[in-house]
Amino acid sequence: MSKSFEEQMENLEKIVSELEKGDLNLDDSVAKFEEGIKISKECNKTLQEAEKKITMLINEDGEIKEENFETEE
Repeated sequence: MSKSFEEQMENLEKIVSELEKGDLNLDDSVAKFEEGIKISKECNKTLQEAEKKITMLINEDGEIKEENFETEE
């Protein structure tokens, strides 16, 4: 069973915390960094998939039109 996005983010935060402490030896640090990169890529993929699914329904002249949701910056 795959972990939820929130669980993945928690794991990533733990890894960052462990790396920031500086208590790990070089091999363990590299392993944690690799694990963090893998989790980061998985989270990014999840976010991209969610972004594709987010749509707004707009009623134009009685017709429902589906558009991609984009935030204004």
